[in-house]
Amino acid sequence: MNLSKNTKVVLALAGQATGTSTLTTNPIDMQGFAGVMFVGSLATANAGNFAKARQGQQSNMSDGADLANTKVVPVTNGDSFLIDIYKPQERYVDLQIVRGVTTIIGDVYAILYGPRKAPTTHGPTINAETHISPAEGTA
Repeated sequence: MNLSKNTKVVLALAGQATGTSTLTTNPIDMQGFAGVMFVGSLATANAGNFAKARQGQQSNMSDGADLANTKVVPVTNGDSFLIDIYKPQERYVDLQIVRGVTTIIGDVYAILYGPRKAPTTHGPTINAETHISPAEGTA
């Protein structure tokens, strides 16, 4: 199995300079996929800085509601986080990053998996290549 042909990678939120505002990723349309995994990083470890997942039926997430037990708080400065939502009950999912104290946010990626139809196409900012049994040599 080739993972890159059976997932869709999307830049859900570009990295953000230092600040304290709550940030929300672009809504992720789950139609045709079984799950989504969000991966990102927070520069400052603090109980007030965390990521949490939400779901909704509206494409603009105006009805977005928190998903229980999805809050991830960094333990060490520079920690990455991973939140995996399998079979959400509503069509759209996003991630909110709450910054209780000043911190920088790294890029946040959404990796959609379990496609009903493969191969998939990655988001427009993702430059992807697949190599099968490549020979050693100059990249």
